Amino acid sequence: MLERIKTGIEGLDEIMNGGIPKGQLVLLSGTCGTGKTTICTQYIYNGLTKFKENGIYLSFEEMPQSIKNNVSQFGINFEPYEKAGKFSFIKYDPYHIEEVFEILENSIRDTNAQRVVIDSVSALGIHVRDKAELRRMIFNLSVILRKLGCTALLVSEIVPGSTGKISRYGVEEFVTDSVVVLYYERNEFAFNRAIQIWKMSGSDHSKKLHPYKITEKGVTVQSADEAFMKKF
Repeated sequence: MLERIKTGIEGLDEIMNGGIPKGQLVLLSGTCGTGKTTICTQYIYNGLTKFKENGIYLSFEEMPQSIKNNVSQFGINFEPYEKAGKFSFIKYDPYHIEEVFEILENSIRDTNAQRVVIDSVSALGIHVRDKAELRRMIFNLSVILRKLGCTALLVSEIVPGSTGKISRYGVEEFVTDSVVVLYYERNEFAFNRAIQIWKMSGSDHSKKLHPYKITEKGVTVQSADEAFMKKF
């Protein structure tokens, strides 16, 4: 039976048929404002608080303190787990990407992390123009994560208006095992949010679009409901 890692996010595990298959690399993709960082921090924090699984958050863009400040509104406080050696933020300059592989591997070993977030591959692509080289770097990250038995979220930004694309560079979905896409579209009256599991290697999952909300609890997915969007 396929072992799964529960995200602990309301409704998300249900549409994933029980959670993320253990050891997979999951692409989490969406435009600005879709809640990608919120989902990532919930995934790590729920691991720490609900499932006794340690974590690493590697950021190529935002400073750790800024992330902490933003997610404090959801009741997320990483400091006790940092002090206990169960969680670590890594802020790294994408200009020196080759050095980060060793730093990430050492941090995972030191923390005994089972959950990892890479935020985001979009920052890597700004400095690595060649798609083949970018794909190689993402692949190298996946090799480290698989070798150490981690289940990871890899964030990618979708450029607004790029109809039909589910990642920024078009290579991320081919290196990862699973793909989760977040939509934020405007109809006549308001903006609507929807989430879809595009693929999940070796596992069944919901094929529908589901609405989700960002509340005081963070992201909550309405797994029993179906969303209807004008465009993807």
